[in-house]
Amino acid sequence: AWIDVFGPSAFSIRFPSALAMGVCAAAVVWMCGRFGTLRFAVLAGVFTAILPRLIFSGEEARSYAMTAALAAVLCAILVEIARRESRALGGWIAYSAVLTVGIWLFLYFALMVPALAVIVLCSPPLRRRWRAAAVSTGAALVLASPLAWFGFLQRRQIAFIAVRESVTPEVVLRNMWFQEWWFAVIAWALILVAVIFFVREAVHARRSGAPLGMRLETVALSWMVLPMGILIAASPLVSGYTARYGTFSAPAVAIVMALGVQRLARLPRPRLGVVLAAVSVAAVVIAAVPVAALQRGPYAKNQSDWNDIAAYISAHAVPGDGIVFDDGARPSQRTRLAKATDPTAFRNVTDLLLKTPFQKSYTWYDQTYGIPRASGMGRFDGVDRVWVVELKFAGVEDTWGLEQLQSLGYHETRRVDGAGSVILLYER
Repeated sequence: AWIDVFGPSAFSIRFPSALAMGVCAAAVVWMCGRFGTLRFAVLAGVFTAILPRLIFSGEEARSYAMTAALAAVLCAILVEIARRESRALGGWIAYSAVLTVGIWLFLYFALMVPALAVIVLCSPPLRRRWRAAAVSTGAALVLASPLAWFGFLQRRQIAFIAVRESVTPEVVLRNMWFQEWWFAVIAWALILVAVIFFVREAVHARRSGAPLGMRLETVALSWMVLPMGILIAASPLVSGYTARYGTFSAPAVAIVMALGVQRLARLPRPRLGVVLAAVSVAAVVIAAVPVAALQRGPYAKNQSDWNDIAAYISAHAVPGDGIVFDDGARPSQRTRLAKATDPTAFRNVTDLLLKTPFQKSYTWYDQTYGIPRASGMGRFDGVDRVWVVELKFAGVEDTWGLEQLQSLGYHETRRVDGAGSVILLYER
């Protein structure tokens, strides 16, 4: 519906994600302002805006940025409910509605529920209203239950995750939220500072019998750790984890980093603390710059050069030509995605291996025949020119299907090396 109204331009399809990231940062600023100064709240919002995972999500035509925004709004609603003395019926309705929409947008958003439960139980104002929290959460889960059923029926769409090594220290500690090692080192250092000081305060409060109250650390750490912790812990039994699924917990990471800066600024030696806090903020901002630049490059997404492929085929293919895409690569890297994103550029060529387009497939990508099967079906009869688009990743070029084409009498007559692909013309 969005594309029907606003068109399929790169700006149009990415604008909702960019807008969602604005909402996410605003919700973080609002919520953090309830626990600290405006300066701290703005710092948390800035960290949210420049966290690599959230920058990445804000420029994608996917729903991950929206889940981050909804998670931030959801936690902000809980904080507002806790601040009110009244029953806050409207707040609980809003809470249930946001949780429902979040789950419908991304099924794993339901993993926010354990985090929300911890926040409620650790906050005296919310703990007194646990029944309202339980009813509101239960209503959201019931309203989202049809999606869980449909998701179970379509679980084969992500079955390919089972054959990947998705849970590794590199993926969890770097790729999930920080993308590059230099940002990860700074971020984890600030997170560690925040956690150490919070644990010390919690232990002291427990020993002295003083109430800890509702703390931003409780909200942010529950939100950061529990959803992804559960998914990662379950990965040996259910292969359902990949790094981008941690997007809706990423705003919590930014908040904990800001808390780390705040702790440094409040060290017993004020001058040293202010210097360390300033240096850490500068380090985060400087570390984010090259990451943002890399993400905004023309070939940032898996080194894909789909626009280049489409432009070349559109300019050089003639009616009657065939085309063969590299089907040996993983689905998200297959060169045939260039046709899916710009089908008009391929109007002069016949997709010789296409079996079932993704719109009618049981999964999200095209189903195809192998070259021998397609040849046996007569797909290559009368086709004297075949364009072959091979994947080239990290400098390594695929050769999928080339020997089979040669066995059909084709030979290479043209080669164009691209950033993430090689376009070949085979003739007979």
